[in-house]
Amino acid sequence: MRAFEVIDGGMLTTVQDLGRFGFQRYGVPTSGALDQFSLRAANRLVGNAEGAACLEMTLVGPRLRFLVPATVSLTGADLGARLDGRPVPLWESIVARPGEVLSFVGPKDGVRAYLAVAGGLDVPEVLGSRSTYTRSRLGGLDGRALRTGDVLSVARDRPVVLGGALRLADRERPVYGHAHRLRVVLGPQDDRFTAEGIGTFFGSSYEVSPQSDRMGCRLTGPAIQHARGADIVSDGTAFGAVQVAGDGVPIVLLADRGTAGGYTKIATVIGPDIPRLAQAAPGDTVTFGAVTLEEAYEAVRQEDRVLASISPPRPATADASRLRKVAAVVAAVAAVPKAG
Repeated sequence: MRAFEVIDGGMLTTVQDLGRFGFQRYGVPTSGALDQFSLRAANRLVGNAEGAACLEMTLVGPRLRFLVPATVSLTGADLGARLDGRPVPLWESIVARPGEVLSFVGPKDGVRAYLAVAGGLDVPEVLGSRSTYTRSRLGGLDGRALRTGDVLSVARDRPVVLGGALRLADRERPVYGHAHRLRVVLGPQDDRFTAEGIGTFFGSSYEVSPQSDRMGCRLTGPAIQHARGADIVSDGTAFGAVQVAGDGVPIVLLADRGTAGGYTKIATVIGPDIPRLAQAAPGDTVTFGAVTLEEAYEAVRQEDRVLASISPPRPATADASRLRKVAAVVAAVAAVPKAG
């Protein structure tokens, strides 16, 4: 079912889900949302499975005209969302009416926002995922960012309007700011750095470079000293791996990273902190702190508890009002005393 049309695609708006897995050995990146917490929360708020396809919007949001009634949610960055000129609340479900236009006035906090629509965006699955990887024109909407004239559909044959609004508690909503403290687990090649180099990594403040993108967050700051060179035999790369090449400056690898790399990796950012990096703007500062594996696991469990606090809503189709009227008539007829 056609859900909305694109009036303006914005700076970089793509269809993303939780990623494409099982094909890295063939050189296919996982892709998927950079801020997976926001995507998962957006989907829960409209009654979708956590991994349903959404829109990821970067800095300058799109302009979208709804063609049918739709329950939607916006999470992640505050890009100044407006629905027919009215401010749109974040981290809760709302209903958009046919003809209403969703637009954005500009970033206020964070970089990437996520739009979920009840039913999930319906684009073809490619290698098991609807995520967009623009460098290979893979997945999403023809493997590219949205542009004027596009029409997106949801995987439903009629509109879905939920029975009641859902929201994430205020205390659980992230505030991003411009200084980001990231927890990391050392390794897998921390032995390839001097003690001074590891001290530099943990004791320095780095700045997010304008050259950052969906492949990696490039940082500028003090060089990290290697013990015996930056080159290693190429091995697999993880989401959040902190790679340090010959210049000694760290790059945190993100969703569109290469599947393998031949540079040392000093540490890995834990999963629950990657969303903070995904929301970091050029010029923001980043610092690192070490945690144990058990502390990292507990952070993952806490993130799951927060998401679980968004209870699945009760769906009601667009013709629910008519059904309620029918039910009322049936009840009234049943209450009429029978003759004899």
